[in-house]
Amino acid sequence: MKRRKPQFFIARKLEAELEAWKGNPDRLPLIVKGARQVGKTECIRHFAEGRYASFIEINFALQPEFKAIVRDGYSAESILRNISLVEPDFRFVENDTLIFFDEIQDFPEIATCFKAFAQLGRFDVICSGSLLGIQLKRIESISVGYQETIVMRSLDFEEFLTARGYTSLQLDELYGHLVEARAFGDAASNTFDRLFLDFSTLGGMPEVVERYFLRGTFEGVPAVQRRIIADYRSDVRKYAEGLDPLRIVSVFDSIPAQLAKENKKFQLSRIAKNARYKDYWGCVEWLEDAGIVNVCKAMDFPELPVAAHLDAACFKLYMADSGLLVSMLDEESQEDVRIRRNLGTWKGGLFENIVAEAIVKSGGVPAYYKKENSTLEMDFFLRSGENLVPVEVKAGNTKAKSMRALIDGAHYTDIRWGVKIVKGNVGYHNGVLTIPQWCAFFLKRLMKEERLKF
Repeated sequence: MKRRKPQFFIARKLEAELEAWKGNPDRLPLIVKGARQVGKTECIRHFAEGRYASFIEINFALQPEFKAIVRDGYSAESILRNISLVEPDFRFVENDTLIFFDEIQDFPEIATCFKAFAQLGRFDVICSGSLLGIQLKRIESISVGYQETIVMRSLDFEEFLTARGYTSLQLDELYGHLVEARAFGDAASNTFDRLFLDFSTLGGMPEVVERYFLRGTFEGVPAVQRRIIADYRSDVRKYAEGLDPLRIVSVFDSIPAQLAKENKKFQLSRIAKNARYKDYWGCVEWLEDAGIVNVCKAMDFPELPVAAHLDAACFKLYMADSGLLVSMLDEESQEDVRIRRNLGTWKGGLFENIVAEAIVKSGGVPAYYKKENSTLEMDFFLRSGENLVPVEVKAGNTKAKSMRALIDGAHYTDIRWGVKIVKGNVGYHNGVLTIPQWCAFFLKRLMKEERLKF
């Protein structure tokens, strides 16, 4: 099978997680799940280089003949024997071989062998694919107790900066400004504002980012993004078992218009007249399972624990990759972003999407709050120790009235400070930490910080 070698290597955070997995003597077969084209396969290949004497890659979508390897059962021995029948050149070096089953959504039955390989313990197994909806649930149910799972997403801004040549020491220095509420100098602000605008337009799909770094321009980027969107729609038709594909596509296609509203709560009535939650929530879950969207649920009241206050029936829906969202906007709005460099377009929906993406990619779970019969609302909430931290997104740098009300309000006892994300610089005043838009990827790290200077 001919492989497409990337022309520009992009280091990914997944490699550190794979290293930790390999370093565990009790490791189980590993599933790397995520949306299509986020870089799972290339990252696993790069990880295997130099770490194993033998690397065996089987792609069930491109090499369907390998589906016959289970014809004699699911024991590790019979599967290894049948793999060698299909491809005699494969070498099986005990305790030094990685077997990589790719595109397993096309053959979820392979998960039945995970127990056998875990018990044998002499060969490492990694599986990957665009694990879509019911396929993912089927794979996890087949292999329950005998598999580990890692989620991979498209590049975040930190990975983008690393690909640009910035070191971890330089990134730590940037982070130090937030911890100390210390403003950036003009040179740093201008540089990272520009890079962040580029990243927000591109998004983090590896093929898009690779093209940008190789050519130094945005040439061909929209075409690649539109092709990925078309592939998503095709996946819906192929893998939406037990659900109406047209409903899933209608939810997906409505995301830009939903984010263009002043009230960005997802409204089913904008998809179809008399649309009911019970008929469409499965479609939202399918898109989330596929790694295509991020769901931000409403809190019924802003206090800890967050999970106890989430209302599944009231939510916002964001694209998991903001560059793909840009490609779905109307032509005038795309020009507003790409040419006029305005992230505040689409009534602030684009930048909300960018922040939700940053929260999810850093391991957070986005949640929001809207008080009934009131102007009080908050874009996101994160947990920091025993504190519930409101996060407000501003296209400019205007006053944060809702945040002030939450911090000062006697009813909100878990809220002591907040973060305002603006087109501006770092600052701190009266319980509100202000950070630039491009620092959103530091949010989750900031929530774990114990050395805050304010």
